[in-house]
Amino acid sequence: MSDTNMLDLYFWPTPNGWKITILLEELGLPYSLNYVNIGAGEQFEPEFLKISPNNRMPAIVDHEGVDGKPVQVFESGAIMLYLARKHGQFYGESEHERVEVEQWLMWQMGGLGPMAGQAHHFRQYAPEKIQYGIERYTNEVNRLYGVMNRRLADREYLAGFYSIADMACIGWVILYERQGQDLNDFPNLKAWVERMKARAAVRYGIDVGKDRRKQMDLAKDKDAQSVLFGQKAT
Repeated sequence: MSDTNMLDLYFWPTPNGWKITILLEELGLPYSLNYVNIGAGEQFEPEFLKISPNNRMPAIVDHEGVDGKPVQVFESGAIMLYLARKHGQFYGESEHERVEVEQWLMWQMGGLGPMAGQAHHFRQYAPEKIQYGIERYTNEVNRLYGVMNRRLADREYLAGFYSIADMACIGWVILYERQGQDLNDFPNLKAWVERMKARAAVRYGIDVGKDRRKQMDLAKDKDAQSVLFGQKAT
């Protein structure tokens, strides 16, 4: 149990998990880190399902909450919106700015993340090499990188200023090689990646749990694949 005013983060080192560690580090908030080993099926534990009914991490419990009542949130995008809104940072100061942030955050949630995830699956983990799947998702990620590259042609960050939209995307883009992409084909995007990596909070947020990530070789661990891709509890 966390102390009063502490925030519990339920986490595993993946691009979706990194979104929240990056944001918490940028906000300078203390938090209790609770690893949810998704390869071992810990996301199906009853206590975790009370917080995240979709059996996905990340999730948070904010014991300070709102109006004195604790708040628990699942879905990475919802967590980012909640924290940015509550603490008044990285979300914009006007409705126009908030719309810019929200549309790029939703773009990541509905496009970049799912398509890159599928590219990872078909290129790295699928038991059979299905060429259609490989080409379909590799090409779609390429298209999405092109969208970002054009957007970043005349601005440093996706919303025009540094925001949760950038934090949401960086964890996916740094895995570009797994998605069959070459950042040299996207010079504006490549420059954005370097700007992001220059931020201490981004570097630290992505480093959280890196030893545990290395220990789980998903490409070889068939039991973990069965849990993750079969979506069955152990």
